[in-house]
Amino acid sequence: MTSNITKEEWLATLVGMDTTSRNSNMGLIETIRDALSAQGVDSWLTTDDKGAKANLFATLPASDGQTQGGVALSGHTDVVPVDGQDWATDPFVLSPAQDRFYGRGTCDMKGFIATAMALVPEFLQQKRSKPIHLAFSYDEEVGCAGAPFMLKELQKRNQKIDGCVVGEPTGMRVVVAHKGINLFTCRVHGKAAHSSLTPFGCNAIEHAARLICHIRDLADHYRDTGPYDNHYDVAYSTITTNKIAGGIAVNTIPGECQFNYEFRNLPGMPGEQIQAKIQEYVNNELLPRMQKEYPDARIDITANASAPALEASEQAAITELVRALTQDHETRKVAYGTEAGLFQQLGIPTIVCGPGLIEQAHKPDEFVDFSQLNDCENFLRKLSASL
Repeated sequence: MTSNITKEEWLATLVGMDTTSRNSNMGLIETIRDALSAQGVDSWLTTDDKGAKANLFATLPASDGQTQGGVALSGHTDVVPVDGQDWATDPFVLSPAQDRFYGRGTCDMKGFIATAMALVPEFLQQKRSKPIHLAFSYDEEVGCAGAPFMLKELQKRNQKIDGCVVGEPTGMRVVVAHKGINLFTCRVHGKAAHSSLTPFGCNAIEHAARLICHIRDLADHYRDTGPYDNHYDVAYSTITTNKIAGGIAVNTIPGECQFNYEFRNLPGMPGEQIQAKIQEYVNNELLPRMQKEYPDARIDITANASAPALEASEQAAITELVRALTQDHETRKVAYGTEAGLFQQLGIPTIVCGPGLIEQAHKPDEFVDFSQLNDCENFLRKLSASL
């Protein structure tokens, strides 16, 4: 693909690539890389351990060639699965109908990437005193696993960025804060035995249940006592157990049980603080109880992924700029996570603003309105002009 590709054409190309998180996104990344290269824009990639997935970072320099500072436009290239969903159209073919584009990722968040890519030729022709950066990641949908590799490379290269806009679907409204997300796997190792010989076993499911109930009690504590932030639809930090497996037969005491839990913490409430309470219960109460039954019993908790919370400063230049360009001055905070907290953690002031509505994301017949893409295009034009 070369220059002068419309956002609709870009969106058709991006949606046509099945970048479900379990798959490679290399085809999409290489397509973007080659399109940028054809316009004289160099980019660099950071890959996963297998080289099957990649982040892409590119800089459109200022008029004087300056590459430091400026604003980054951030988006993730992976999408969630369509397994078991009843779609009216092929989810990996862009389908326009009734002033909407249907397809997996149209809303979350290939619409933003397509719009940004369509504007690259225009950005390159503008006289700007600051650069624009493109930061496209992998594996956001499985816990923001890819972006940290890109951000680490940014640090290594001493790349400076004045502000970042993460184009997650917000209806082109400004989101200044979101909760953190932390995903864990817990494996409870007991001792199997015939169910008629209960004293000779250590029931992993039953002890896992004790921990799950403790996690629920902790969740209830935050629900009842806070801290609270009423700008969120759920005003407190939440914890849930979402998946469990264990046991091999109805007449066998299970020696193994595994479950997954997550918590979404308010900004200002470190995720480490919540996890410490869970680990304290394991170390001080549950594990000693298990080891009275079976000395070699153990509980392993693995952190699978995490993304820090976002709390943007209203005084940050990027917040003031985006509010001015969108004429949106409402304080808006959301419970879902994004990569914005990762950029902020690196010292880059960041806000979230992009086309589409989060209510349409991850669902069958996902869509984005034509008008939302047009609003995004106008916003990005004004953003670039402001530089």
